[in-house]
Amino acid sequence: MIRYGTNPIAWANDDDQSIGADIPTEQILHEAGEVIGFDGIENGHRWPDDPVALRELLGKYGLDFISGWYSTELLTRSVKDEIAAVQPHLAKLKANGCKVCIVCECSNTVHGRPDVPVNDRPRLNADEMAAFGAKIEDFAAYLADQGITLAYHHHMGTVVESPEEIDAFMAATGPATHLLFDSGHCTFGGGDPATVLARHVGRVAHFHAKNIRRPATERVRAERLSFIQGVLAGAFTVPGDPEGGIDFLPLLRILAQAGYDGWLVIEAEQDPKLRNPLKYQSMGLAALKAAAVEAGLDRTSVKAV
Repeated sequence: MIRYGTNPIAWANDDDQSIGADIPTEQILHEAGEVIGFDGIENGHRWPDDPVALRELLGKYGLDFISGWYSTELLTRSVKDEIAAVQPHLAKLKANGCKVCIVCECSNTVHGRPDVPVNDRPRLNADEMAAFGAKIEDFAAYLADQGITLAYHHHMGTVVESPEEIDAFMAATGPATHLLFDSGHCTFGGGDPATVLARHVGRVAHFHAKNIRRPATERVRAERLSFIQGVLAGAFTVPGDPEGGIDFLPLLRILAQAGYDGWLVIEAEQDPKLRNPLKYQSMGLAALKAAAVEAGLDRTSVKAV
């Protein structure tokens, strides 16, 4: 069954915690769960680390814990050390009934650095990608033994950003490694989202419905802005925004044809002082549900649209 989620970075950013710092945690949860009507929400720096406390807090607002970002450092440490490091996060996922672990390699990422242009991100050569993929696959196999699917998040500013790198990463990994497909990062990274999704949909375990504003993403490239500067410049937005450049209907049709039955998550960080999160997340959910129904992906929400 398709379920709809959001991410708290629409209200309070994780990469730059000064963005949205004035918005109370209770407001985020109230708007996401009780006003807008999302089924769940992903992890954020505001949530408690204790798995039970997390479940109880979100439950007060009718929200399930979907999953959350986990930063691997497999380019600099062993799989054994990564398994040891993931234990607190894994306990949180298990205690909240999560199905996926969202993973991104962050040992050398620049997406959280306001002083580095996103263009100057790290890159791996073919041999390095193969070695990295082998370590991710070993880590994913461990998570699979724990009942959790690894969903790798290709992301701006990291070693898996472009469509060619997504292809190389998927080729370098095996059946235990799945993909978190993010429409916004794929497009910003130079890919056609429908083409890339169609190529890898059989291994997609999680979906981020992220939209982009093309003039802003083009400015990031041309003016050599950092990822954070791009966020503040309006690079990202939600499905249904007239300023957005991504058509979600073809993407959802690809998911429907593949029998996808996971979460659809609106993960779209913006400056909340310029773009009200309640307005934009409401717009996004309405548009995403309507598109999912039209695509035949969601056959349960017809009355809600």
